[in-house]
Amino acid sequence: MNRRTGIMLPLGFASGLPLALTAGTLQAWLTVTGVDLRTIGIVTLVGLPYTLKFLWSPLMDRFVPPWLGRRRGWMIATQLALIAGIAAMAVTGPADAIWALSVLAIAVAFLSASQDIAFDAYRADVLLAPERGIGAGVSVIGYRIAMLISGAVALILSDHIGWQSTYLLMAGLMFIGVATTLFSPEPSSAITPPRTLSEAVWGPIREFFSRSPALGLLLLIILYKVGDAFAGTLTTAFLIRGMGFSPTEVGVVNKGMGLLATLLGALAGGAFMVRMGLFRALLLFGSLQAVSNLSFMVLAWTGKSYVVMVSAVAFENLSGGMGTAAFVALLMSLCDHRYTATQFALLSALAALGRVFVGPPSGYLVETVGWVIFFFITFLAALPGLGLLWRLRKYLGTQPT
Repeated sequence: MNRRTGIMLPLGFASGLPLALTAGTLQAWLTVTGVDLRTIGIVTLVGLPYTLKFLWSPLMDRFVPPWLGRRRGWMIATQLALIAGIAAMAVTGPADAIWALSVLAIAVAFLSASQDIAFDAYRADVLLAPERGIGAGVSVIGYRIAMLISGAVALILSDHIGWQSTYLLMAGLMFIGVATTLFSPEPSSAITPPRTLSEAVWGPIREFFSRSPALGLLLLIILYKVGDAFAGTLTTAFLIRGMGFSPTEVGVVNKGMGLLATLLGALAGGAFMVRMGLFRALLLFGSLQAVSNLSFMVLAWTGKSYVVMVSAVAFENLSGGMGTAAFVALLMSLCDHRYTATQFALLSALAALGRVFVGPPSGYLVETVGWVIFFFITFLAALPGLGLLWRLRKYLGTQPT
C-alpha cells in the first residue's frame, strides 16, 4: 500500500456513487411518487451511456484540459459537473417534471460514464505494474461501498429526510472525489497523447491488433467471467423460489455477507497478485470462480440448508472478488498508455457481452433441466475461458506484474 494505491479507494467511491442514482434508486423514487410503470420502464434507458462510453472515449485521449493534466483534468471536470447534475435532479423531482428529471438523469449518466473513462485510464497510467492488482482491488472496494450508499442507504434515508435531501446529500459526497483528484499524483512517466482525432480513434485499434494473440485476448476477455456471470443471473431467484429461503434471509446473507466477501476477495486477490504474478493469479482465481458454481449445485442437491447456503454465498463472492481484481489488472496491462481511455473502454464493453447474452436463456434452461444441472452447466461455461487462458500463458507470462 502507498499513496498511488490508497487514492484508489476514494476515487473508486466517486466512480461508483452516481450509478444507482440513475438506476435502482431513481426507479424507487419514481415508484414512490406514483409514476406509472410504462414511464418507469422507459426511464431505465438512461443507463445507455454506460454501455456506449467507448464512442466518445477517443476525445478524452486526444484532448487535454488546461488544468491538472490529461486524466485528472477530465476527472475533476466530470466530478464537478456531476455534483451540479445530481443537485439539479434533487431540485427538479418527478412529481411535476418527470421528463425534465429524465433528461437530467441521462446527463448524469453520461457524466458518470465519462468520469469512469477518465478514472479507468488514470488508474492504468498511474499505477506501477506491481501495484495493479492491489490498486484494482482497492478501487473495487470503493466502488462497491459507493453503490451500497447510493443504493440501500439512500433508500433508507429517503424515508427519514425525503428524496430531495437524499439526492443533495449524494451530490455533496461527490466532493470526496474532487478533493482526492486535486491531491492525486500525475503518472510518473510522460505520455504523449494522440496528435489527431483520427489517431485517437484508429490508433488504439491498430495498436491492439498489432499483437500476435490479439483475437485470443479479445475472446479471453469475453469468456473469463462468463461462468461467474451465468450463475449470478438467477442466484436470488434460486435462493428464494428454488430453496425456499425468505427474502430477509437472502438479503442478509446474499447481499450483506456476500458484499463483505466480495470486498475481502477483491483486496485479498490484489494482495496475492503481488507475489503470484498476473497469469498464475488469473488461472487460480478463475478456477476458484468455476468451482464456486458447484457449491450452488451442492445446495440445490442437498436442499434447504443454512450452513450450505452461507458457505456457497461466501465462497462464490470471495472467489468472484478475487477474479474481478485479477481481471481488472489484466485489462490495465493490455492498455497502451497513449490510448488508455479508449482501449480500456472498448475492452470493458467487450467484457460485458458475456453478461448480456447469458441472462435471457438462464430461465428457460432452469425450467428445462432443473437447478442442479443448471449450476453444473455454469461450471462448464467457465472452462473454455480457463482453457484459452492456458493457451495464452506464454504471452501473459511476459506481461509486467
